Amino acid sequence: MKRVSIMNRSVMFMIFLKSKNIPVLPRIINYINRIIFSCDIPSSVKIHKGTIFAHSGLGVVIHSKAIIGENCKIYQGVTIGGRGERGTPVIGNNVFIGANATIIGNVKIGDDSIIGANSLVIHDVKTESVVAGNPAKEIKY
Repeated sequence: MKRVSIMNRSVMFMIFLKSKNIPVLPRIINYINRIIFSCDIPSSVKIHKGTIFAHSGLGVVIHSKAIIGENCKIYQGVTIGGRGERGTPVIGNNVFIGANATIIGNVKIGDDSIIGANSLVIHDVKTESVVAGNPAKEIKY
């Protein structure tokens, strides 16, 4: 049986409440998450089933219009954000994002990909590839 952290449950509950047009409670949950876990995951972000925030999502920041696929694993300190008017990231299914990685801009991350720790992703990542570095480069396909 998979253990799911309190932060994971609170984010999923917050997103559920937002989908049911309950405006106040998701905001309160977001503020509590910010205080306890030092993370900013708005209720408008689209996170699909099975996504896990390792280490209770400490320091994770996600743009409100980002889309995260199913069964992703996101480690601590990850930033998934926009670059002004250029759009926001779309993360595929079964993606592993290492600690302190940054994914910014109108970027598409393919299914079953791995983003190495401390990587800066500013370009699309192919399906089933491994990227790392600053800026991130494909190291295995």
